[in-house]
Amino acid sequence: MSASSNSSRWRSFSIEDKLCAAFIPIIAIAELIWFAVSGCFDFKSPNRTNKHRFDHYQLSRLASGSNFSVNEVEALFELFKSLSSSIIDDGLIHKEELRLALFNTPLGENLFLDRVFDLFDEKRNGVIEFEEFVHSLSIFHPHAPVEDKIDFAFRLYDLRQTGYIEREEVKQMLIAILTESEVNLSDDLLEVIIDKTFIDADADGDGKICKEEWKVFVLRYPNILKNMTLPYLVNIATAFPSFVFHTSVEDPS
Repeated sequence: MSASSNSSRWRSFSIEDKLCAAFIPIIAIAELIWFAVSGCFDFKSPNRTNKHRFDHYQLSRLASGSNFSVNEVEALFELFKSLSSSIIDDGLIHKEELRLALFNTPLGENLFLDRVFDLFDEKRNGVIEFEEFVHSLSIFHPHAPVEDKIDFAFRLYDLRQTGYIEREEVKQMLIAILTESEVNLSDDLLEVIIDKTFIDADADGDGKICKEEWKVFVLRYPNILKNMTLPYLVNIATAFPSFVFHTSVEDPS
């Protein structure tokens, strides 16, 4: 896509579209997670075992601490087993396995991938456990509190974990996902997008966005958070009957 066509398209955007453009990675997260959840990729794991299981009590406990039903947690466990056995069959998702799922290759470096992995890896031990997988996906559930979605999106951009979103952090994330998507925007256009975002979001003009400013900003422009919700996470167990369940779990009526 040429710089001139990008500029023409940019002029046709509404103000909200221009602001949302700075937060393309939020949209990308939702799309990539749904790509995984919907089973659009097919891992071949001939040596996969059934040694990693959760019993009724464990599934119920995970469901009670999330926005999922017990049967939906069970469906997520089938997905998790595929992800976690794609390279190393140890019941844990390694960064290489997440990279393989999202980008079709276990190799390479990507800031966007790093941020997704870091946010899912709540224990900071270099792997994603099933409990973390359920808890993180729960944020994208339609019934998840909007406060949780706002906080997750904020942490996505707070690369240095300072409690603020800085201009350079937004630019780094935007460049990372555009590069991975093979979308080319000129430096000038990137700067215009980021300038407009900070004019609107940085209420006190200190060059960074605090949590309260972020909350006010995204509530003013709800399209930014719209893609933090994956509608199909509701009743995922019935949406994908191809999942083969290994426990007989009944949700409480």
